[in-house]
This record gives sequence, C-alpha cells and structure tokens, in this order.
Amino acid sequence: MQGMMRAIGCGLAATVLWSAGAFGEGAGSAPKPATSHTIEANEAVARSLPMEDQRDLDFAARGFIATMEDPVVKGEDGRVIWDFGAYDFLKQPAPPTVNPSLWRAAGILAQHGLFKVADHIYQVRGFDISVMTFIEGKSGWIVIDPLVSTEMAAAAYALVSKHLGTKPVHAVIYTHSHVDHYGGVRGVVDQADVESGKVQIIAPEGFLEHAVSENVIAGTAMGRRATFMFGILLPKGPEGQLSTGIGPAVSTGTVTLIPPTHSITHTGETLRIDGVTLEFQLTPGTEAPAEMNIFLPEWRALCLAENANSSMHNVLTLRGALVRDAKAWADYLGESIRLFADRTDVMFTSHFWPRWGHDEIVDYLTKHRDAYRYLHNETVRLMNEGYTGEEIAERIALPPVLAREWYNHGYYGTMSHNSKAVYQRYMGWYDGNPSSLNPLPPEEAARHYVDAFGGADAVIEKARVSYAAGDYRWVAEILKHVVFAEPDNDTARELLADAYEQMGYQAESAPWRNIYLSGAMELRTGSHGRLPQAVGVDTVRSMASPLVFDLMAVRVDPARAEGLDVTVNLVFPDREEAYALTLANSVLNHEAGKQDGAAATLTSNRAAFLMVMAGMAKMPDLVAAGAITIEGDPQAVATLFGVMKNPKGDFPIVTP
Repeated sequence: MQGMMRAIGCGLAATVLWSAGAFGEGAGSAPKPATSHTIEANEAVARSLPMEDQRDLDFAARGFIATMEDPVVKGEDGRVIWDFGAYDFLKQPAPPTVNPSLWRAAGILAQHGLFKVADHIYQVRGFDISVMTFIEGKSGWIVIDPLVSTEMAAAAYALVSKHLGTKPVHAVIYTHSHVDHYGGVRGVVDQADVESGKVQIIAPEGFLEHAVSENVIAGTAMGRRATFMFGILLPKGPEGQLSTGIGPAVSTGTVTLIPPTHSITHTGETLRIDGVTLEFQLTPGTEAPAEMNIFLPEWRALCLAENANSSMHNVLTLRGALVRDAKAWADYLGESIRLFADRTDVMFTSHFWPRWGHDEIVDYLTKHRDAYRYLHNETVRLMNEGYTGEEIAERIALPPVLAREWYNHGYYGTMSHNSKAVYQRYMGWYDGNPSSLNPLPPEEAARHYVDAFGGADAVIEKARVSYAAGDYRWVAEILKHVVFAEPDNDTARELLADAYEQMGYQAESAPWRNIYLSGAMELRTGSHGRLPQAVGVDTVRSMASPLVFDLMAVRVDPARAEGLDVTVNLVFPDREEAYALTLANSVLNHEAGKQDGAAATLTSNRAAFLMVMAGMAKMPDLVAAGAITIEGDPQAVATLFGVMKNPKGDFPIVTP
C-alpha cells in the first residue's frame, strides 16, 4: 500500500500541491506566436466588448490600503508558495496571444492587497485563488474563508495586523466545502484555542462529510485533470498561464483542516459573535454540496460565498465532479434577493471584488440569477426538441441583455460546457444515437479513421490546409486520430499542438485556455506531470473510516484478487470502531462490527493503520513496537493489502 496517503491526499486537495516544473524541456516545446487568424479573432472580440463599462475596475480598486512589501511568500523549507510579481505582465496591453476579454479579467483578478469593503469589513485579495474576509468585532476578528494554504492565510493575517492592529481571531467561517475556503485555517488559529472554546469554527451542515469525500474516490483522475484546468504546469506569461478564471492561481503551500465546532442547520439561523450578528442562508447543491451565504444586518452587508461571481461559474467543473444543479443555483440566488436585497448596501464574495449600492446589487443579482436560469431553461427546451448535448452547446447563447454584463462572461464556466452539464444531469452520457451505445475505443477508432482518410500523411496534409485556413477545431478533430493511431508521429503531434495553442490563445475561459495550452505542452514534451508526495493530512484524519475503506476498494486490482476469499477484522480502540473487511469475487466490502470466523483481527489506533497504508511505516515495525497487534493469520492481512494497486496519477491525456 505504498503511496496510499498520497492517493487520499490528492483526492482531497487535487488542485493544491503540484510541483512546478514537472514537465521536461524537449524539442519543439517553445510556444508559437499567434497566427493571423487568431489575431483577427481576438481583434473582433475586442471590438465587441463593452469597454465603456468601467465598474469592475472601480470596484476592484476601491478601499485599497496596502499590500505585501516582500513580493514572495516562502514555506519553512524555502520553497516559493506565492510570487506577487508573477503576474506583473498583465499590466501591459493585451497581446495577440490572449483573448482580450480574458486579459482584462485576469489583470483585475491579479490586483493584490488589503482592501476596506465597509466599516468593520476588510478583504485580502490576490493572495490565492480565493478571497479572505476579516469581520471586525468588539475585540477581535471573524475570518471568512482562510484561503488554500496556511502560509498564505498567515501572510494575509500578518498584513491585516500590520495595518489594522493585532487582534485575536474569535471565529473562522467556512462558507463551503471546497479546499480553497478552509485549507489555510491553521495559518490564523491554533487547534488548542479551538478545543478550549476560545475560537469557533462555523460551517454549513454537511461540510465535513463533503469536504473529505467529494473528490476522494476519483481523486487521482480529478487531480491529473486539474493540472490541465488550472494550468499548474504551464509557465506564467502571455503565452502561458495567466489566470484560473476566478483567481490568479492556486497557492502551493500546506493544506489543513480543523473540523467545525458549530454547523448551520437552517436558513434564518443567526449567531452573535464578538458583538456581531450573522444571519445565514443555506444553499446546498449549488456551487458546492454544502454551502451558505452570510448576512450582516448591522452593516447591511451580504456575503454570497461562491454562489455569485464576476464570471459564469461551472455547473460541471472541467477537472471532474458530480454535476451541479443550475436550476437550484438560480433558485437560491432568487431566495437571496427576497431575503436580503432590500437590506443590502454592500455585497462581497469568496472570489472577485465587492459591489456597492442597493440598485447596483439588485440589478447584478437579478441578471446573474437569470443567466443560470436561462442556461437551464434553454438547454432543457432544446433537449426536448431533440437536440443532443453537443448540438445544444453550439446553439446556446445568453440573450444580449444578460450577455453584455461582464459578470456573465465565461471566464471560468462557459455556456458551452455548462449546457452539456445540464444535458448530462437530465439525460446522461447517451445522446440517443444507436452508434453511441457501443463505440470503438479511441485507439481502435483512430486506426480506422486514419485508414479511411488514406493514411497518416493524407490526414496531416488535410490538417495543414485547415490550419492555414484557421479551422483549428477541425485540425484537432482529425489529428487526434493520427496521434492515437501513431503516437510517435512527431509531425502530427506538433501540428496538433499548434492547433491547441491557437485555440487556447482565442479562449475567453481561463480553464479552456489552460487545458488547450497544457495539451500542447504534453504533445511537445511527452511529459505528463507528477503527483505530490503527500497532502491533506488534516483531511485524512477527518475522514470517516468507511470512506477510507471505500477508497481501498477502488484500489483493488482484479488480477491480483482473482480467486481470493479472505476476511480481516479491523479494530480501532481510540475511535471505538470495529469493521470486517472481506475480499471475495475480486471485490472488497466492509461492514461495521467484527465478523466471527475472520482469518485475522488487526488492532491499532487508526493513525498507525493509516501510516502503514501511506507507506510511512512498515507493518512489521509497528507490530514489533506494539502499535499494531494481529491475532490469527498474519498472511491473511498481507493478502488483503497485497491486492491493492495505487494509480500513478501521471497518465497521459492527449496521447494514448
């Protein structure tokens, strides 16, 4: 079970601790300039943009107090966690290699520092992919969403303390169950203060379950795809990564988690903390399975978490996840309007910048809500007329009254892939065409396509003609078959990389850009990136034991397990837990309680068990030390754990 902790950690924090520079340098790895077709496409976009609307520029700059004097934040080991100067290139005019709409949005997101939102409300922005909010109470702070990593949360807290005075943190609020909204918690509070009751940790009902489970089972695959979506392995610059769409980048520091001490269970629940009244609205199943908004009635201030953004969000994130509910998302925004709009003068969120003024906020919430409602309704309308997901994605577009608002642009989610998500939620993967029921796998289909075209050279020649005409989507469509049929065909790989690159240069969505450019890099270098060594220890500790066993179950290699039938009892005295793990029919099942007749019983504190699973300790050593005891047949334990096979996580994406 070497690397089990790595697999667990990557599932929980798949977007967090990836090593930069994991791609090797290779021939042809340098980016190409924008073609004339890309230049023309981006110039056309520039002409269509409502550049006269400068509200976002004002909102993002308003209330600026100060930023870090040192442009680099480092970890204890000297590793760079964040470089504030990395995005200075965004201060220049948009180059031809970037969609001008995305360039504008990325430049605003890259602004960093401490900002005053209103009396008693401050934010630190541009320190991570997310935003950290400080609410001033009578004697200290209430912190909302402490970023991804402890290093960046501590840096934000230090900046606040320097300019607003050193005060203790009395409470931390997690608005929802994604790691960029809780991972830095130990950078602002200590576990001992939480345990003593000096600090409250507040989250929506179901937070802990979803925080530790949402990405676990498919964590390796999600983590691999996250390297593409966030451009984690791309160099930063006009030809590379310049945004995630909702923040500059994901910090690469230490991810932590302190479980909530209080869960918000219903809309309308209120708390009084350090003299501050907080009123909550639960919004489950929107941007996260467990999420909530927060209203501060004394200051007429509304926090909408990640339910409202200055971009269309993802109904289905491109790294992979369960499909979200666009209708519920719109419904909850409508509920926010009914509950809070008439009492709100300032609105802030967990990404992007605040908005001020009652009328501005009502107009924003109404049109942002209606963008999600239109996405849902129009997708379903077209679906019921017989269109498939791909056909709907080509047809759907917001009406002009909604599309002209910057905050409804697709910097993160897009109408295209979100409409496919709505279709998937209702109809699943099957598009109704019989040929789609049992299609050939990619490599076999690729060989047939190449043969039908007259061979690889013929396909490449057609692709060259289409590339010269600027038809990059068709180039990608036909050349992917050559690459899958002949993975070593360097000519096809390079031309396909060129097409992906131009598609990335034209993309308004930051994830689309990052995915295209990451695909080009993989084709040119032949490298796939690598997983971190270990992450998310706090989150692993917080996992329910059945979830650990579920993760073990999806690691069973049928070839190793064939013909085996063995049951092992696990007893964790420190948690007063006992389980029976049974391997039979090449399937691992678990049940609560010990099973009579089990071949062996393993007893230990759960931490020792996890250390063995992670490869951080050897079973014989812990048995010899008395940390683990095995009654019965030790070979049964070895057999059970010997069938596990951990995925590498560096599998190719754009090549077979």
